[in-house]
Amino acid sequence: MGRIGIILLLIMLNPVQDFAKEKRWADQVVDSLLDGDAVWLKAVDHEFLSLYTEAEDESEQALIVMHGTGVHPNWDQVILPIRVEMTTRGWNTLSLQMPVLANEAEHDDYAVLFPEVIPRIDAALAYLQAQGNRKVVLVAHSLGSLMTSYYLSQKHPDLVKGFIAIGMSGGSKHAVMDPLQTLKTVQVPVFDLFGSNDLPEVLAHEQAKQQAAANTNFQQRRVEGANHFFDDHNEALVDAVSNWLDTLP
Repeated sequence: MGRIGIILLLIMLNPVQDFAKEKRWADQVVDSLLDGDAVWLKAVDHEFLSLYTEAEDESEQALIVMHGTGVHPNWDQVILPIRVEMTTRGWNTLSLQMPVLANEAEHDDYAVLFPEVIPRIDAALAYLQAQGNRKVVLVAHSLGSLMTSYYLSQKHPDLVKGFIAIGMSGGSKHAVMDPLQTLKTVQVPVFDLFGSNDLPEVLAHEQAKQQAAANTNFQQRRVEGANHFFDDHNEALVDAVSNWLDTLP
């Protein structure tokens, strides 16, 4: 095998962030943005898009919202309803562009990107604190919830007061992607939210996630009739998120 062939093989075996795809998403999102403001944050040496939307009434509490596999911070399923509707319920929201791979990447390929999540969430927390927010809850969907659980297993920032995992699967050959491992060291209250028609890998690990949680402040809620993307159940999704947030100190 020649040198070029070896390089191509290494790339296939070790997927890297697709910054070009991120830029395409960013251009599309910014051009069509109706609610909130585009904010460019910096993680190490890379600038990434986030969307900051202020609460209707002045607030010192915020949600960091994180999407699932390979999409963007204004995704119309799960992400958009939360980042916009929660501003009517007293929360500022900051929706992040998470690291992405090329379209042909498999789910397990994303394990290599999990360390890249840490500086992005750190940058988001620093921004929210600079805006005067004193209480932050992390809200993430699907792959984003696995990334967030990993982050909270590695870091315990005082500003973060809770974690809402939406459609979080369980079990993986990669420890960083397995909430049955990462939840063991998550210290903040966790709300595990999913639909009764969610993906099999979500429903199959319902009990295991509860048993893996490190603290007693772990709650689960199954929304009847909802699928993995809460299609036609946006109101139930936002209500569930809002009601759980109201239980936090």
